[in-house]
Amino acid sequence: MKIIFATGNKNKLQEICSIMEGTGYDIITASEAGIDADPEENGESFEENALIKARAVYELSDKSSVVMSDDSGLCIDALGGEKGLLGIHSARFMGHDTSYDEKNREILKRLGDTPDEERTARFVCSAAAILPSGREIVVRETMEGVISHEIAGANGFGYDPIFYLPEFGRTSAEISPEAKNLISHRGKALRHMRAVLEEAVR
Repeated sequence: MKIIFATGNKNKLQEICSIMEGTGYDIITASEAGIDADPEENGESFEENALIKARAVYELSDKSSVVMSDDSGLCIDALGGEKGLLGIHSARFMGHDTSYDEKNREILKRLGDTPDEERTARFVCSAAAILPSGREIVVRETMEGVISHEIAGANGFGYDPIFYLPEFGRTSAEISPEAKNLISHRGKALRHMRAVLEEAVR
């Protein structure tokens, strides 16, 4: 069975394929399935936005595959959390065409000398799946950390270089992709979804 994943982000797709390896599903993007869907992500939560994307692709599919999508973002408590400066607006912060290096520098500038105990943050990922029958499944997972005082690391992407993991003593861009997949918000959400899908198709 195929999984049509509603993303055009190559980094994200690579991460997804690695996490879902061994499931027996053939994972393809919506564009690879011949589907052109770009709905407005105007939900009030990660869950709503994930479903908006999944429903848009599902409606244009032939209903023979599982359709999946995810919505994720960085929630910084000092900047308003899930509905604050970033949160559900993370990808759109400072505009889609602004580099993440610039975005990361702006976040560090806004936090300034905020003490470590007030720099708490979490990556959130909500994954949505729509089965061929039309049944909808949504799960949410998080990765907790703090915002660092400087950009560090060449692994990962997006906000990884400023997301410090106390248990590792480094940012999520400084650990290996394999280590990150074990603890990341997306890794946990997709493993959760994988377990739910395996149960659903029995």
